Amino acid sequence: MSDRRREVGQKGEQLAAQYLQQQGYEIVERNLRTRQGEIDLIALDQQMLVFVEVRTRTSTAYGTPGESVNWRKQKKLRELALAYLQRQTGRFSSFRFDVIAITCPARVTDQQQVKIEHVKHAF
Repeated sequence: MSDRRREVGQKGEQLAAQYLQQQGYEIVERNLRTRQGEIDLIALDQQMLVFVEVRTRTSTAYGTPGESVNWRKQKKLRELALAYLQRQTGRFSSFRFDVIAITCPARVTDQQQVKIEHVKHAF
């Protein structure tokens, strides 16, 4: 992955975490990495555990950020979430998968240029 793509992704994850906190979510984990893959954010929405996939793009020329969460990525996130839940040994009784799609121009100078779309129960 190029440095630019990594930078855009990290910026998006930071914006997503701030957005969720403003909505009253508690961030439990950020960038949880395992051999199998990575979960961008894990948060609590009251008593509901939320696995959040964050997608950030600088334009929609090749589709929206949310459209890039295809069936392969959904399958991978389900596997990662199951492994995480198994390690938690019954701590959480309910969970869901959300997608936060962010469109953020490369040289953003104004927060109003950032578009954040939060899809709850995305899959």
